[in-house]
Amino acid sequence: MRSPVPDYLDEVLQACGGIEGEPADYIPELAKVDPALSAIALSTVDDAHHSAGDAEHRFTIQSMSKPFAYAVAIEHLGWDAVHAKIDVEPSGEAFNEISVDSETGRPHNAMINAGAIATAGLVGSFERFADFASRLAGRELEVDEAVFESEMGSTHRNLALAHLMAAYGIVEDPVDAVERYVRQCSLAVDVRDLSRMAATLANGGVQPESGERIMAERTTRQVLSVMATCGMYDAAGDWLSTVGIPAKSGVSGGIIGVLPGQVGVAVFSPGLDAHGNSARGVEMMRRLSDDMGMHLMNPGRPSRSALADVRVEDGTTVYVLGGDLLFASAESLIRHLVEHPPETSQVVFDISRVDEVTDVGRRMAAEARRRLELDGLDVTVIDFEGSDRLAQQHSS
Repeated sequence: MRSPVPDYLDEVLQACGGIEGEPADYIPELAKVDPALSAIALSTVDDAHHSAGDAEHRFTIQSMSKPFAYAVAIEHLGWDAVHAKIDVEPSGEAFNEISVDSETGRPHNAMINAGAIATAGLVGSFERFADFASRLAGRELEVDEAVFESEMGSTHRNLALAHLMAAYGIVEDPVDAVERYVRQCSLAVDVRDLSRMAATLANGGVQPESGERIMAERTTRQVLSVMATCGMYDAAGDWLSTVGIPAKSGVSGGIIGVLPGQVGVAVFSPGLDAHGNSARGVEMMRRLSDDMGMHLMNPGRPSRSALADVRVEDGTTVYVLGGDLLFASAESLIRHLVEHPPETSQVVFDISRVDEVTDVGRRMAAEARRRLELDGLDVTVIDFEGSDRLAQQHSS
């Protein structure tokens, strides 16, 4: 059986393919990028990975580096020291606005440029950030020097922000802070790297592949809170109400999203909307949120795996599910079926112990059932008496 998840991601790419935007032309290297490129990837907290589209295309991380640099600063200096320099209030303004407190010079949050420059000054060195980001991604990330030079040549506004904050004592060396910030923005990634980085946040700071605790759970909570309220700039309120997941965009055309306890998602398309977010990427994330029940205000309970037991009885392979059937738990079941196909022609899905079946969990499990039947297997569902929740429509 082939997993239906990549097919679904392909459908999302196709459905959003007609949405257009304009690449970030104020950075010459970014203006050269093919606007037709498009990709999507997701990584679960138990280290499953799926992608579609131009998933191998590398682009610079840009402002998607901000939450991770914020995490480095908190891990390096502690929350109190970082909060003394950078507030946690939504700015309601564009990413490059002169958004600092008129009395203290403290930037409103770490997701806008002023806050990110202040963060870069607190991190200590670019090497510390690059090592941290590479551990999150599971490979060594390198700087795209062409983009770095291109961006440094047009960073006058960022330098002005840095000098303003230096006048208040928020930034010690404004030129060095801006150079560090631009260099961190110039790290080259693809959507698979970003989804792994986002999945580490979803996993409470533990990198799913290596099992390494890269940041404290308290740090991830703080980062995700600021991402939820500030990560999409002056579109953050609309984003939180419609998509409903902590997210961060970058002017290269990427967006990362985090569903705590379940999955990290990354999308890429270089055409931007009026807010500086990927126009096609925003719609891809909206579809994912709607289809997968990703909105934080949905009442479902996070669950890593619904698969409680697998056994063979009287020539029948029985899959016993428990807990809640959400996206992550249904994906775990499907992955087991793909990696360890049933060796009997008779298959039973026992969902009588499952408490909640979300719409996305039902659809994924039902698709797994359908694909097994197409492979010639006979599949039976055991549920509550007189019920078959895999055959019924439920809203998430």
